[in-house]
Amino acid sequence: MHIRIETPKFSFFKYHKVGDEYKRVFFSPIPTIFNYGFIEGTVGADGMEEDAIVLGPLLVQGTLVRLDNANGVVKFVDDSLRDDKKLFFSGSDTYSAMLFRTYFRTYALFKRFRYLIFERRLAECRFEGIELFDKV
Repeated sequence: MHIRIETPKFSFFKYHKVGDEYKRVFFSPIPTIFNYGFIEGTVGADGMEEDAIVLGPLLVQGTLVRLDNANGVVKFVDDSLRDDKKLFFSGSDTYSAMLFRTYFRTYALFKRFRYLIFERRLAECRFEGIELFDKV
């Protein structure tokens, strides 16, 4: 699988690739604790490319990573639509289930408030857990 990094690890801004550029989508009150992007050539339930989380060293925005198999999935609902994120382990980063749960619960709460305040509408956003495919 080819994974394109949109949002580098530790970024407070979430980005989305539009054409050859990366558009800043929003500011997050918590930094991203992983490299975040999408799997090229796929389509998720929300109509966009499937989301991918890449654990490992900081990757520059636009980096294309080739990884064979996902190690798990973060089950998530965003804007009332299924928006799962495939989880890939690359490099020596450690995985902490507690840290991930805390991050995604906080992120879901932030997204709910963001839809309410900026778009003046209610939208379901929730973290539903992490399923690992391989032992970590």
